[in-house]
Amino acid sequence: MPELDFRSPRLFVDAPLGAGATVSLERDQSNYLGNVLRLAAGDAVLVFNGRDGEWRAEISGRKRADTLTITAQTRAQDRLPDVTYVFAPLKHARLDYMVQKAVEMGTARLVPVLTRFTQVSRVNSERMRANVVEAAEQCGIISLAEVVDPLPFERFLAGRDPARLLVFCDEAAEVANPVQALQAATAANRGIDVLIGPEGGFAEEERALLLRQPNVLRLALGPRILRADTAAVAALALVQAALGDWGANGPFTPSPSS
Repeated sequence: MPELDFRSPRLFVDAPLGAGATVSLERDQSNYLGNVLRLAAGDAVLVFNGRDGEWRAEISGRKRADTLTITAQTRAQDRLPDVTYVFAPLKHARLDYMVQKAVEMGTARLVPVLTRFTQVSRVNSERMRANVVEAAEQCGIISLAEVVDPLPFERFLAGRDPARLLVFCDEAAEVANPVQALQAATAANRGIDVLIGPEGGFAEEERALLLRQPNVLRLALGPRILRADTAAVAALALVQAALGDWGANGPFTPSPSS
């Protein structure tokens, strides 16, 4: 793991980055740097846009932080492992937590799906994207996970690439060693979809539909029933450890779109 600068503030900016470029700050960013962090003209921050790597920048402005002048690149752009996290939406605070943790775990895409027992029918995609940015800023991540608008569960299954490995976390599955099951998977080189259902579990017809999918791995997350947000962290940790970039030689390639 490369040495990271955790002392300097980090900001996501939606602008091209390169040596000598000037970036205008949004009002909330200016307020954060000037009034919250008490930074002034001449102080340095780190910035990223998800495309051009991470850069050091110098604050400019007379009365408040108005612009940033890009000075030098600190890290080249990386790409996230090709892991899509598919989930039944949760209520506000727990959804915020789940999105943040999925980003920290290296997820490339977040796909909310509406199942029969999903408790939340409306999803604030912009709030999810804001949580993605906040988690990336705080954790030294320079690639942003894509947030997909919610879609019906059956539509997700109909549209997914059958060559991808579908890790179906099922509370009704027989408890076995999940690491061994993942290591035995053979379709990981085309990417992985990790699926966590709603608090009420999958309906029987949904479970039957899932088990008919190609390249599906039905996985138990231990002998205890986990809350959906806890299951997200557990499942993504298992996938990253067994097949992802936690190991020295993860067998599947990074996401080309990240």
